[in-house]
Amino acid sequence: MKFAISALFYVGSTTLKRMRAMVHSDVPGTCVVLCYHSVSAEDRARFSSHMDEVRRWTIPIPADNRQALILGKRYSVITIDDGFQCAIENAIPELVQRNIPVTIFVSPDLFGTTPKWMTSDGEELSGERVVSAEKLRKCASDLVTIGSHTLTHPWLPSLAEGDAHTELFESREKLRTLLNKDAELLSFPYGASTERIVKQCRDIGYRRVFTTTPTLAFSDPEEFVTGRLRVDPSDWPLEFRLKLLGAYRWLPTAFEWKKKLQRRGLMHQPRPEALRKSEV
Repeated sequence: MKFAISALFYVGSTTLKRMRAMVHSDVPGTCVVLCYHSVSAEDRARFSSHMDEVRRWTIPIPADNRQALILGKRYSVITIDDGFQCAIENAIPELVQRNIPVTIFVSPDLFGTTPKWMTSDGEELSGERVVSAEKLRKCASDLVTIGSHTLTHPWLPSLAEGDAHTELFESREKLRTLLNKDAELLSFPYGASTERIVKQCRDIGYRRVFTTTPTLAFSDPEEFVTGRLRVDPSDWPLEFRLKLLGAYRWLPTAFEWKKKLQRRGLMHQPRPEALRKSEV
């Protein structure tokens, strides 16, 4: 259903874009931020194909971009959450080979451990392992930026204000010590945040924070809260291309309608414990 709606949305938005160009109306530049997690050795060839598509259809830029988008151009940003060792070993070489910048979001207190949280499908991640601090430090470069994913990967909205501040502040401090530079970017575990948490991030000194809401990015180059779209190496080629080209940006509107229906009792609302197992 998502794919079918996205395909129709892409056809409609592309047609509108061409009509605007025909009447010499400015067509704004667009940027999609993609979010990966695990990239296994078996998935490396598929991930490689994704990055070929990224190079073919968009201009890859870093997640800390502060430049205005050029009219009519398509841009993309690659991010990787959790810092799984398999992603470091399989995704980073493919990105470096293609000169594509990437930001890896990590939780410093989990270096070298097996993750304890679950995926959105309720599956355990016992087969994964978070990269070690030393291997991550060696990975950082002009193309590879390290960002914070909090200290221990909690569901932030459930924490008291002081505990949330510790997660946000201490992770930044530990990364500063490890990398000898500021970690200015943060992605929220599970994409979960509140206005209070966003304000804490500003006060602590982050320059940009990332959600899992699939909105277009950098319409304002100084924006603080930036949306992303989850992708997986298993996404089939046409599905990935539609994601890359922004065809899934109708989803936030659908989410809002879903929330309204839930508030009115017209749709089942998940229990809090189920929400905590939502998309990592």
